[in-house]
Amino acid sequence: MIYLADNKLCRKKLAEKLQEQLACFEAQQRGDVYIAKRLQRVTDPATGVRDTIEVQRRVREWYWTNENGKLNLAVKYGATTLTLAKGGKNAIEVSTASEMLNTLKALISATANGELDDAIAEASIKTRKAFSK
Repeated sequence: MIYLADNKLCRKKLAEKLQEQLACFEAQQRGDVYIAKRLQRVTDPATGVRDTIEVQRRVREWYWTNENGKLNLAVKYGATTLTLAKGGKNAIEVSTASEMLNTLKALISATANGELDDAIAEASIKTRKAFSK
């Protein structure tokens, strides 16, 4: 097992993103549009007063429908797609929307239990190597 200095922080980050994907998928199934929000600090140029406002941010979906009509899900940590199985497999294929919901919930649980720590560490190392070139 590869050691990460901040396992809890990495797990939390991935679990939050998976929760966001779950909310996005559920909204899509209801026919709604999922809008993620974040806080942003802005300074009024006239008065110089700093304020915190809520702004929309884009959420890229980690899932897609393949040519067979099945749903695929790739789990990402930052910009890196996690390797989920030996042999370099990086996507999960499911047949129905209910399976996708169950898969996302299972991934959230697996992340909290530390089952994806090795994949997160591998992605983190790849990212660090890319910056050191």
